[in-house]
Amino acid sequence: MLKIRLSMGGVRKRPIYKIVIADSRAPRDGRFIEKIGFFNPLLPKDKKERISVEAERVKYWMSKGAKPTLRVSRILGEAQIMPMPKAGSNPLKAVPKKDRKKTDDKEAPKTEAPKTEAPKTEAPKTEAPKTEAPKTEAPKTEAPKTEPKKD
Repeated sequence: MLKIRLSMGGVRKRPIYKIVIADSRAPRDGRFIEKIGFFNPLLPKDKKERISVEAERVKYWMSKGAKPTLRVSRILGEAQIMPMPKAGSNPLKAVPKKDRKKTDDKEAPKTEAPKTEAPKTEAPKTEAPKTEAPKTEAPKTEAPKTEPKKD
């Protein structure tokens, strides 16, 4: 299966990606069929040098069955070669991790407060049978142990 995907190049902390046509089984930076463009994420979005794609080759390979990855489809959407894919629904992605935990902690007591009240009323009811059940189970387990010893 053919994929239109990114192949990483550049040096440490300065990535540059080639947009390539490759077999889906080939490694990310490995063998590819054709290079059809590049993507430089370090440049601002308004610069033309950020993305360069050969539109005719993309359309040709897509007609042959090549499917772009999600990231490449976004890049091609920015270049107006194909429609932009739908945005995902992850509202917490933009929130820093520290703040995510704080909001989770704030929401958790609100939802847990009614739950903790309900088990308190149920807890004595469930505890009483639990204490009785082991008493009845203990002699049952002792009885079979004594029977094999008798035999």
